[in-house]
Amino acid sequence: MAANGASCEQPQKRARAKDKLNGKSPVCSSDSSIRERRQKAKEERLSLVLWRKPVTTLHYFLLETLIKLKELTFKLWQRRGTVFLFLVLGSLFYIAYSTEGAHQQYVQYLEKKFLWCAYWVGLGILSSVGLGTGLHTFLLYLGPHIASVTLAAYECGSTDFPEPPYPDQIVCPQDEAVEGSISIFSIMSKVRLEACMWGAGTAIGELPPYFMARAARQSGADPDDEDYEEFEEMLEQTEGAQDFVTRAKLGVQHMVQKVGFFGILACASIPNPLFDLAGITCGHFLVPFWTFFGATLIGKAIIKMHIQKLFVIITFSKHIVEQMVSLIGSVPKVGPALQKPFRQYLEAQRNKLHHAGGSAPADENWLSWVFEKVVLVMVCYFVISIVNSMAQSYAKRLQQQKHSEEKTK
Repeated sequence: MAANGASCEQPQKRARAKDKLNGKSPVCSSDSSIRERRQKAKEERLSLVLWRKPVTTLHYFLLETLIKLKELTFKLWQRRGTVFLFLVLGSLFYIAYSTEGAHQQYVQYLEKKFLWCAYWVGLGILSSVGLGTGLHTFLLYLGPHIASVTLAAYECGSTDFPEPPYPDQIVCPQDEAVEGSISIFSIMSKVRLEACMWGAGTAIGELPPYFMARAARQSGADPDDEDYEEFEEMLEQTEGAQDFVTRAKLGVQHMVQKVGFFGILACASIPNPLFDLAGITCGHFLVPFWTFFGATLIGKAIIKMHIQKLFVIITFSKHIVEQMVSLIGSVPKVGPALQKPFRQYLEAQRNKLHHAGGSAPADENWLSWVFEKVVLVMVCYFVISIVNSMAQSYAKRLQQQKHSEEKTK
């Protein structure tokens, strides 16, 4: 955008957008050459992946990791007062943690809750960080956890699972439960903490696009980020948007820009793959941090999270699950064969709930084995995407350095 502004005037931008829609050549040839250069550089970077150039990719990944560590060390040194305060607080907590006394029960309780919350916050950050390339931790972790609690609550007739082993393992309480005492709201209350922590993590993961766009707008520099470039091009071509995706992006941008807090809240409260654009829009138009983050936190950690919880709990309620298993059995030819392992799996889960430490039959293990392998594949893909992304980031550094050297000659 900065290069475009330096080479062409605003009326020329509008004329260029119309010429593109009519199939004509751009008004400004220098702008066209810049776009071609950037597109070629982008294609070169995207070709740098582990399955094509493994040695180069790993080499660039290690170099980029060292650069990021150096930058992190420098930022921590700039904020050494805050770092020192955290070190002092950490030392005090360690002394309280390692000293025997009556306070140990409270320390252990705080430790357990802190680790439990940090676990779900971390999974939430992994789910949303990285401009849409995150790990789908709701499908892999939080969703199955809510489903397990739902199935156990209906089987046990209670949500007062003994701790320990809960949450590592769910076992029915010894006391006989009152028939019909389980409701959707009691299950939602049981999983509220972990669900809200996961939602808060997804809100934190939306901050990088906001800070990137805000820094670029305040400094006036071109961050050379593809998502930010696409956003600026979209702002230029608002009148000529034809395809559905572009119109959807423009809708998000207009809602956030015009409605403000409640527009951000609306975008964050529903499953929205375009929410990264909301963060970029808020950063570009210098929306105050607490307006953006407050609306995002309320939308994702409270409103959206309760909608997702409700959907999972209803889907895995006792009657719905039994109907789904019966529906599987009604499939011609293959139905009974598919129905049997599901029934065995549900029966094994019921046995586990009533007998702590009981062993499950071998026939039900293949469902767990398949799910574990799916989780493993997705985690491996996520790690590979991180390696590729960091290697491509280092390649971008080299391209920028080479381009600046060419300009000085």
